[in-house]
Amino acid sequence: MTGTVKNVDVEKGFGFILGEDQVEYFFHRSALMNCLLSDLKKSREGTFKDSEGTKGPRAEDVYV
Repeated sequence: MTGTVKNVDVEKGFGFILGEDQVEYFFHRSALMNCLLSDLKKSREGTFKDSEGTKGPRAEDVYV
């Protein structure tokens, strides 16, 4: 799935991606595959695998 970085909290180690389906997906820094959390900027596009976490939609294997 493709999406756009909505926001990132570098200190806490997570962020959110707005998917092409207009669903907001949570991601943890450990899901990033080709960059560091500190490299992410709002509105940057990328791809990810969508999954369901304990608290809602989650992005895994994030490439930006």
